[in-house]
Amino acid sequence: MDEKGTDPVLFSPTFTGNWLVAAAEDYLRAHSGDKFSLRGVSEALHVNGSYLLRVYKAHTGRTLLWYHTFLRCEKAQDLLRKSGMSISEIGEAVGFVTSAHFSHVFKKMTGMTPSSYRHEQQRENGECEALAK
Repeated sequence: MDEKGTDPVLFSPTFTGNWLVAAAEDYLRAHSGDKFSLRGVSEALHVNGSYLLRVYKAHTGRTLLWYHTFLRCEKAQDLLRKSGMSISEIGEAVGFVTSAHFSHVFKKMTGMTPSSYRHEQQRENGECEALAK
């Protein structure tokens, strides 16, 4: 405790930032299918939106919107590997309004289109299954 009776660790920028980053990421994981809303995140965490953006960027080097998009693409990758859903169904399932936008964002994040990713995964899985026989 300092002379004011406050715990300097609890109120240090690093502690607050780490807590805030973790809480923001937890919130975004729980709401990854929803449209991104800074207001929604900041209200849920009871902090100012601008402050949240600054702290998150300072601690991760990324934006909250980037993380939200990353989560959607991660979920899409899982569906592309494991489901027989169409590309447009997967895009809709992870929260994109149009399949064109989903494909554009997915390619920007992963370096390949959703269909290329699926074909690559099927090819790799086929090779693994052939080696296992």
